[in-house]
Amino acid sequence: MNAVRRALGNAVVQAFLVVIGLVWMTPLAGLFLSSLRSAEDTAKGGWWTVFTGPGQLSFDNYSALLENSGITQAFWNTVLISVPTTVLVVVVAALAGYAFAWLDFPGRDAVFLVVVALLVVPVQIGLLPVAKLFGQLGLFGTIPGVVLFHVAYGLPFAVFLLRNYFAEMPKEMLEAARMDGGSEWRIFTRLVLPVGRPAIASLAIFQFLWVWNDMLVALLFADSSSQPLTVQLQSQIRQFGSNIDVLAPGAFLSLIVPVVVFFAFQRHFVQGVMAGSVK
Repeated sequence: MNAVRRALGNAVVQAFLVVIGLVWMTPLAGLFLSSLRSAEDTAKGGWWTVFTGPGQLSFDNYSALLENSGITQAFWNTVLISVPTTVLVVVVAALAGYAFAWLDFPGRDAVFLVVVALLVVPVQIGLLPVAKLFGQLGLFGTIPGVVLFHVAYGLPFAVFLLRNYFAEMPKEMLEAARMDGGSEWRIFTRLVLPVGRPAIASLAIFQFLWVWNDMLVALLFADSSSQPLTVQLQSQIRQFGSNIDVLAPGAFLSLIVPVVVFFAFQRHFVQGVMAGSVK
């Protein structure tokens, strides 16, 4: 009887999760189907009409999208902003997190408290002062300027996260490595990084998704030659109104990349969340 109850319970949970997954994927599927329809078909009915009229579907919109120099340039700008930002934040935060967790130096706790205090500073407060500073340095309106802003505001949380994760590692493990003659750099690269991979992967996913989907910072700091996809799509709406044949494939392209990244690193993300909950 208990086995039957457990089986029924598992079946109910699995059915519920399937329903949640389908609901979550419905907007993505609707956007994809809309991106395969012409503007005329879209004006006649919703995307669900493709199930009764599959002849509406074609890749003409994507062919036109690839010929749109503004969209393609914005896509590569998004890559050039998101990837370096994620790499820099993860590398610097891992080094700083290890230093705050396991290295003794004057003022360590005070500096870490300053880093934690920066978590409460809203991004909006720094927009205008940093924009003025970047203008004086010649970085305003450039991709490096957008990257530096994202790195600066992404580091406090990243350092806080990795420092707390690294600090939970067994002290005996690091002491044994030092007794075996391992340098701090060797301990960091050969021991701490492999053990901290789940937390690092989770941080990388969050940072990449945050920067890829950002529009506020890019809207202010990027000019027409360095604007990412989010700003370019918003510009297309303002210029051409309801040009769904351009916006739908562009929006799907902007959405599918984070989805692919998340599912590609899903295992590491779950490990990081579970490890943090156990610790």
